[in-house]
Amino acid sequence: MIKSLLKRFKSDSPLPPLKLDQKKPEPTLWAPVSQACTQGQMEEPHYSYWCGQIRETPRMHRKQWEFCYILQVLSVHGMLCEGRSALGFGVGMEPLAALFADRGVSVLATDLEPEEAMGKGWVLTDQHAASKQGLNDRDICDPEEFDKLVDFRFMDMNRIDSDLAGKFDFVWSACAFEHLGSIMQGLVFVINSVKCLKPGGIAVHTTEFNCSSNLETLDNASTVLFRQRDFLWLQERLAEMNCEMEFNFNLGRQPLDRYIDSPPYSADEHLKLQIMQWSCTSFGLVVRKRADA
Repeated sequence: MIKSLLKRFKSDSPLPPLKLDQKKPEPTLWAPVSQACTQGQMEEPHYSYWCGQIRETPRMHRKQWEFCYILQVLSVHGMLCEGRSALGFGVGMEPLAALFADRGVSVLATDLEPEEAMGKGWVLTDQHAASKQGLNDRDICDPEEFDKLVDFRFMDMNRIDSDLAGKFDFVWSACAFEHLGSIMQGLVFVINSVKCLKPGGIAVHTTEFNCSSNLETLDNASTVLFRQRDFLWLQERLAEMNCEMEFNFNLGRQPLDRYIDSPPYSADEHLKLQIMQWSCTSFGLVVRKRADA
């Protein structure tokens, strides 16, 4: 599949310049689409609400935004309620599975086998889940309910288990698929994750976005930076699968939207950062599988 998609990817028309829609209204959490992290979203009441739900103090940090964005997208689409089913990829030690279970959602959380995770450095930085117990370490969900509603298995995001096809109301990942080896492998993952959805289901993923260029970028590395053209190419491929995406590429106009953090990165006021010669930020992708798909 990767080879056939890569052939189509390379045969596309000449690259358009980067168009960031700065004249378009800034994205909001009130009505999220596929969009970048911006200061304005962190000043909305929805942001503070979701921070409270995951037991965090609101701060201007893109990683916290990723959790709030995922939660708001799923809330807007009616996914956070009893009886829904969810599949999480590369869950690490994030609090989302516990919050989903607290809302009555049945969850299958997945992460790499420990040996592979150790080799990639995820274990030493506390970004890997060795079992499901650690996913509720903030006591977000009643332990008995958590144990009843949450399952866990080891799985490589580059090789999604075939028995998961068509079984879930929503799937999610938080800043994970940029670590799959290449831009193409990340795009293929998103496509394959959508195959796990029931008709009418939602996929929501966050990842790294190159704010500087629609041509040169970081690829074939432990972390890759997706360009606008990569997301638009993905939108076309998913449309062929009866799936819908809507984009807002406005990167914000407030002070923190214009500040580029550099190493060593700050624990606060960290929306955009410098990686090599590029500035980048977190970007959320929402895919809706049509009910007739």
